Amino acid sequence: MNASVGETVTITSSAIGLFGRYLISAGKNHFVSDQRAAAGGPGEAITAGELLLSSLGSCSLGLIQKNAAEQGIGLRDAATAVSFQRHATDPTRYEWIRIAVTLSGVTASQAEVLVGGFTSTCPIYNTLKRGGPVEISWTVS
Repeated sequence: MNASVGETVTITSSAIGLFGRYLISAGKNHFVSDQRAAAGGPGEAITAGELLLSSLGSCSLGLIQKNAAEQGIGLRDAATAVSFQRHATDPTRYEWIRIAVTLSGVTASQAEVLVGGFTSTCPIYNTLKRGGPVEISWTVS
């Protein structure tokens, strides 16, 4: 679901009869999400934290590819690994969030430009960064 500047995007989520299992609807897309097993849920489907990480991965790759195409940078391939660690004493926070970007077909300076394009424009990344430590790194192959 893409949002233009100023556009409101809404998803809905509903409990569906099994404790800790939810139906998520985003436009015409519907999927199941679970509460973590450690929190008493089924823990079989994607969890809220995993959805957060996947949104960072998706936003990063989308913006990196868009910027490469617009700038004529010959990006061959791109991948991300996004992770977080829960805070040891404050369950309402993450200790850290890390985004590792791997790009191929570009130079180190082009990678820096592409990753900078992501970090300067992704609202998900920037909202999270304001709330705590978010680290990003990249490698070129």
